[in-house]
Amino acid sequence: MIKNEFQTRREMLSKFGAGFGSIALSGLLQNERLKAGQKAHRVPTAKNIIFLFMEGGPSAMDLFDPKPKLRELAGQPLPDSFGPIITPMGEYNAPLLADKRKWKQHGEAGTWVSDWLPNIATCVDDIAVIRSLHGNGLNHSNGVCQMNTCSIRGGRPSLGSWVSYGLGTENSNLPGFVVIEDVPNKVFNKSRNWSAGFMPAVYQGTALYNTNPPIRNLAPPTGVSSTRQQEKLKLLTAVNKQHAGKLSKEQSELEARIESFELAYRMQQAAPNAVDLASETDETKKLYGMDSEDTQAFGKNCLLARRLVERGVRFVQLYHGCGSKWDAHTNIESNHTKNCKASDKPVAGLIKDLKRRGLLDETLVIWGGEFGRTPMSEKGTGRDHNAYGFTMFMAGGGVKGGQVIGSTDEVGLHAVEDRMHIKDLHTTILYLLGIDNMELVYHHQGRPERPTLNEGSPMLKLLG
Repeated sequence: MIKNEFQTRREMLSKFGAGFGSIALSGLLQNERLKAGQKAHRVPTAKNIIFLFMEGGPSAMDLFDPKPKLRELAGQPLPDSFGPIITPMGEYNAPLLADKRKWKQHGEAGTWVSDWLPNIATCVDDIAVIRSLHGNGLNHSNGVCQMNTCSIRGGRPSLGSWVSYGLGTENSNLPGFVVIEDVPNKVFNKSRNWSAGFMPAVYQGTALYNTNPPIRNLAPPTGVSSTRQQEKLKLLTAVNKQHAGKLSKEQSELEARIESFELAYRMQQAAPNAVDLASETDETKKLYGMDSEDTQAFGKNCLLARRLVERGVRFVQLYHGCGSKWDAHTNIESNHTKNCKASDKPVAGLIKDLKRRGLLDETLVIWGGEFGRTPMSEKGTGRDHNAYGFTMFMAGGGVKGGQVIGSTDEVGLHAVEDRMHIKDLHTTILYLLGIDNMELVYHHQGRPERPTLNEGSPMLKLLG
């Protein structure tokens, strides 16, 4: 069982030897986090995670889950046998809306993908499409919250924080958990999505930005030497440690601030190289779509993700469509055309680049949003939120590609076969990392807390 002992160590070390024991604490902490992977509960098939979060909710029946019955019943009310469906506005029974896509089977397995994703379609033999996801979030706030934390209520640690807590980092000079939004927009719930919740704040995600520089406030001021920078850091750390000794051990924010300063100093050497794309070839940049205005922004983020995981960052989460840009309540044709065009080539480029570098076997790539969309129309040309049955896909990290798991009903409203709740999704991700969701425990206020709220089963079909 992995338990928390972090909170009392700084207090203990600061009390021994007139506080000199705390001098070595940063190294001890980092060494422990580096060794944490030895505590995995099973042999992992994945070492790293790249979560491609399509914020707003992409439409499964327009991308990966073709529904001939939906075209047959288009314009009619939802048959009673499929409903009712409850939305934030109450019971919902608008006319059914057919897709307008051209569908084709791809790869050796013949996986169906629509013409909106021509580049991802070329990767299907490395992809497992899961058509039977379901959750409890009816709006964006609680949907995004559940996809990140397993709960529709805020305040719990994010999946990336649990992974950082359980496995630590492989690189002492870079964060274990990194988040990249597509600026200037912000994802629903903002930084709460990568919060450590009730765990020590040191396990929360570190935000990078698709700007220059990607890491804010990292570069030292002009004219400040490395020696002077180090002396300032030592003084600041000494003051913070003195103050920390007066605080309750339950207050982790200052602990995290001290650790963040120490990490930031180390990052001044390692991070600039990690986020510098100048060394990448033109061919690689083109693979990610960085030669086109439509795909340049997300292509850069996907390339950054590859560079981070190959340098030991454990969990990288990329948000595409921040501000619920995939939320197609009206005119889904123009909405999804734009979003698919911006993300399709970068996602495919990431999978292909990881594979050719030998990184896909150990890197689990996850694609999906907080929920899907209804087969019924909204405002005549759009689709509403649907948490009852939607699609995500995984690639790499021990997942067998070229397969489709689960199904929804004939119109794509409810998951009906191999149903996979978001708690099962998180359990599966942890399982691939070698973590048992019931054995990863953090004691909070006298209660054992687990990442999936004591529920969830791994979808073993993903392993083939």
